[in-house]
Amino acid sequence: MSCLLHPTYFPNVAHFVAMVNSDDVVFEVCDNYQKQSFRNRAEIYSANGKLALTVPVSYTQKNRQLYKDVAIANDGLWQQQHLKSLQSAYSMSPFYEYYIDDLMPLFENQFDFILDLNLNCFEILKECLQLEINVTKTKVYEKDPDQVTDFRNLVNRNYKAETLSPYTQVFTDKHGFINNLSILDLLFNEGPNTELYLQKQKL
Repeated sequence: MSCLLHPTYFPNVAHFVAMVNSDDVVFEVCDNYQKQSFRNRAEIYSANGKLALTVPVSYTQKNRQLYKDVAIANDGLWQQQHLKSLQSAYSMSPFYEYYIDDLMPLFENQFDFILDLNLNCFEILKECLQLEINVTKTKVYEKDPDQVTDFRNLVNRNYKAETLSPYTQVFTDKHGFINNLSILDLLFNEGPNTELYLQKQKL
């Protein structure tokens, strides 16, 4: 069965569990943009606990916009700030140095739209994880789609992925295990074992 998902910024672990355990992936690209979601946000494990990395976007609630039309507010230094946060959080992790060069285009190239950034983000992560995932995109928005397992709720920040197994994180001794962070947390800590971990999880 195919799974239907929103493309997100450095998707959380639950997103990749859904993708790895499905036959195909369908990305929802025809929906209206909604604030306060993982569309423009990733969560990592910093020395002080959970830290949100948020991509600034130009969006107002008054004028509803399609997800694909929402522009990134590139007048700040958000890419440099996100990279600095990742370096601070994961430079001591086992596989940070192994993967960070592959991720650099996401911090060095300017993207005009959040959807384009997120799709590029997924492609680079797919290469890092060496996953063979067949991806298509929606052509129209369907509230109740057929022929797919609808995982679009994973984009909501209040989704609780309580069934995910713990793994060793850099600051586990300080704050304990933090569940369902960005896939980067799993990748930097588990490296080549990431795919096996994902295959063993259930949502």
